[in-house]
Amino acid sequence: MPEHVANNSGGGRRGLPRQAANGNRLCITVPEAAEMLGISRNFAYELVKRQELPVIKFGKRLLIPRVALEKMLEEGIKQ
Repeated sequence: MPEHVANNSGGGRRGLPRQAANGNRLCITVPEAAEMLGISRNFAYELVKRQELPVIKFGKRLLIPRVALEKMLEEGIKQ
């Protein structure tokens, strides 16, 4: 059995570790962005509410495009 199927330590979909599954997606969830930024989940949602985090809304689901988040961080570093 392939290692990625046998080792489901990350709890990702289809037997893939969560980290590998997240690395290939174009968008991330608000809690995932919070973890990546080192901020609380609640504060991340507050930033979304204040329109300080780029977000795409699909029905009730909020997703943050990786490219937009990276661009926002790069622009913050330049200032």
